[in-house]
Amino acid sequence: MNLASMIDPHPDDAVALISRGRPTTYGQLRDQVAHLRGGLVGLGLAPGDRVAIVAANNWYFVAAYLAALGAGCVAVPLNPTSPARELQAELATVGARAVVVGPTGRATIAQLDRGALPELEHVVCSDGTGLPDGVLLDDLLAAEPVPVVERGDDDLAVLAFTSGTAGSAKAAMLTHGNLRANLEQTQAVPDRAQRADDVVLGVLPFFHIFGLNVVLNLTLMTGSSVVLVERFDPQTALESIANHGVTVVSGAPTMWGAWTTLPGTRPGAFASVRIAVSGAARLDPQIQRTMAERFGIQLIEGYGLTEASPVVTSGSGLHEAPEGSIGKPLPGVHVRLVDVDGQDALVGDPGEIWVRGPNVFAGYWGDPEATARALDDDGWLHTGDIAVVDDDGHLYLVDRVKDLIIVAGFNVFPAEVEEVLLEHPGVERAAVVGVAHPHSGEAVKAFVVVAPGSSVEEDDLVAHCEARLARYKCPQKVVFVDEIPQAATGKILRAALR
Repeated sequence: MNLASMIDPHPDDAVALISRGRPTTYGQLRDQVAHLRGGLVGLGLAPGDRVAIVAANNWYFVAAYLAALGAGCVAVPLNPTSPARELQAELATVGARAVVVGPTGRATIAQLDRGALPELEHVVCSDGTGLPDGVLLDDLLAAEPVPVVERGDDDLAVLAFTSGTAGSAKAAMLTHGNLRANLEQTQAVPDRAQRADDVVLGVLPFFHIFGLNVVLNLTLMTGSSVVLVERFDPQTALESIANHGVTVVSGAPTMWGAWTTLPGTRPGAFASVRIAVSGAARLDPQIQRTMAERFGIQLIEGYGLTEASPVVTSGSGLHEAPEGSIGKPLPGVHVRLVDVDGQDALVGDPGEIWVRGPNVFAGYWGDPEATARALDDDGWLHTGDIAVVDDDGHLYLVDRVKDLIIVAGFNVFPAEVEEVLLEHPGVERAAVVGVAHPHSGEAVKAFVVVAPGSSVEEDDLVAHCEARLARYKCPQKVVFVDEIPQAATGKILRAALR
């Protein structure tokens, strides 16, 4: 069954979306998506074609996403605030035939070198400002509706970019079956299941798999309502929770941390919330304690990754997880902790988390070598994350095998940032590491050797990165050094830098 059909069973008058203060019922959404689906088919898009979506958390994203899936296409959600260079590379990687652009991404899309994207035939935009060759979304909405294209569990639904388990940014292939399986696995967790009468805060970005599947898809599957929030601000988010009677909030630790430090917050600010979930990065136990003490909120911590669609474990269940634990595997998700010898780690001993189940991805788009490193012949996903397990089966994250940096739940691979730094004429050598940060969990810190005869300032390098990378990938601190420590093999000794 096509995942886009998840909106079909719900009552016509039930509210599906609240975007910019305007409600959209399930009946209205089905009608709008059917027309837009017909418009996409009218452009000549066929099952399997990649359709990128460059939009914030608003109606444009939801309608384009469901229409693309329903037409049998593969949806490719992209960060609308990314620089043109990054978006161009991602569009080229997946060979997108079309891109749907919301108001936030319009200016950046206008900067693309279309000549370098020969497969990109259609740019669908909310209005024609800055995109004279674009197709207007309103014109597609005027098309005749067409039925949903049937898809099998193994057919691709989404390409989600991630630094993942295998290095620099790659597009993880998530099938209709992968995404649906993880929704069903999440719903099977006691005390975590969403209901049709729930109101969900949709603040996690939908270009991130946490926001896409755990927030948007789960809401649409269960017939709940989602309040779409395009940009997180702690005070206005609290107002949205109160005004709309929000009952489910999922977010990264940075979000929960911002609320614990917001002055003047009433103890009853979260009175309507019955499910509160933290994921995408490790949660500071102090934040969990503060949410409980100040607001009476039991904050559930879980663990997941894009390649698992994404949820692997949850701290919710019949027996709540101890503080600092990421909980136990979801029903239907199999987890092993494997030591350096390839054997199952003993209780209390560290081991790499391996995951197997119908939620595990199909591989990386166009990269069989990276896929082989992440997925073994028995279907186990090697996550690169290290954990220990206690006598009761609760897991605790310890470290990461790789050098991946996680900033507010987003993956940053050091090599990508180093490559950009080395493009600056004043930089001879560069190394990047992740360092602890009180709000984002980790932050990017760069060490730079200045080229002989050059003079460069920290602000220059930060600005250089901001023009070429998403903001969360940019260094928050640049340290100038005489040399960068290396092993005999030439490998950067990141531990020494940390």
